[in-house]
Amino acid sequence: MSEIFAGLALLSLAIWIYLVCFRGQFWRTDRRLSAQLLPLDKSPSVCIIIPARNEADLLPITLRSLLTQDYSGTLNLFLVDDHSTDRTAEVARETAETLGKSDQLHILSAAPLPPGWTGKLWALDQGVQKAMTLEPDYILLTDADIEHDRANLSQLVAKAVGDDRELVSLMVRLRCQSIWEKLLIPAFVFFFAKLYPFRWVNEPENSIAGAAGGCSLIRREALTRIGGIQAIRQALIDDCALAEAIKSSGSQRIWLGSSDSTRSLRPYDSLETIWTMVARTAFTQLNYSPLLLIGTVFGMSLIYLLPPLGAVFGIVAGQWSIAIPSLFAYLLMSLAYVPIVRFYRCPIWLSGCLPTIAFLYTLMTIDSARRHWQGKGGAWKGRVYEEIKTP
Repeated sequence: MSEIFAGLALLSLAIWIYLVCFRGQFWRTDRRLSAQLLPLDKSPSVCIIIPARNEADLLPITLRSLLTQDYSGTLNLFLVDDHSTDRTAEVARETAETLGKSDQLHILSAAPLPPGWTGKLWALDQGVQKAMTLEPDYILLTDADIEHDRANLSQLVAKAVGDDRELVSLMVRLRCQSIWEKLLIPAFVFFFAKLYPFRWVNEPENSIAGAAGGCSLIRREALTRIGGIQAIRQALIDDCALAEAIKSSGSQRIWLGSSDSTRSLRPYDSLETIWTMVARTAFTQLNYSPLLLIGTVFGMSLIYLLPPLGAVFGIVAGQWSIAIPSLFAYLLMSLAYVPIVRFYRCPIWLSGCLPTIAFLYTLMTIDSARRHWQGKGGAWKGRVYEEIKTP
């Protein structure tokens, strides 16, 4: 039996050596938009689409940040009120009027949700359809909870034009203030980057495609080429589905990076709110496959739980063939987690808590499957979506 545990410990160490050395340096946080804007002879026209469902509390900040962008090109905003039960539309209108920007803001009321669509994408599609009548050069898809840095749009457009990218997307800085946010939010970004290493996403010759739906600038021709939002209308993980559609259909030139100045204001003050957010789509990412769920649980246990447990067991039992590789695997894991912990300005000791954090995320994934089998999968803001296969 000890030989089996020693073999698993060596396997875990080998996996971490691969992840740290050969997985696109996913653990780094250096993919950022340049603060130096490229000279643009003519600033392209941009339409911003904002799906909003019960966002009255955040819009005075987030919508203001979009209406006050330091951008010299033609700019129009389309806010799609997705059947809100609060004052979303009224607050949006009042915010624009206060800034003297009413002519730039177009408020649309979403039509009833048809079969085969998710609510957010249905709202986005209606906004995009209206925006297309203006024939903008670029379309920015952004969430209603995002507060944009004043130079964000200029930098996004400069990156798209100067580097000839059809999609430029930002993983905005998620809120990280409460105890649960500090424990779990950096890991959420860490796991995402491990699945979609930013360097690999940004390489045209690499097939991996990823994006962050909270802030994605798309060239109009690229969106038209893939068939618009309708092409991904059933996707719960819509950002990566959009990136995959664009990268596989044309120039393959997309870009994904991090932002420290553009941020999400969405609070996740409790374990329950983060749990719900992850459980909403975790089983979708596994394409609703029980076999992939079993494999994921085994993989998470092997990669994250075995190193600390194997180190403790090996030391106590005097089994150094288990303890030594387990200790090295735990060290590599903790070191790989340090950059994202520092990026989110969390205590450095949290880098040693990744096994516990991974265990919680594993439980969330199992719960995601449970919710799906009980017909509650994909629940979000009062809606429950039927099974939707990922591409």
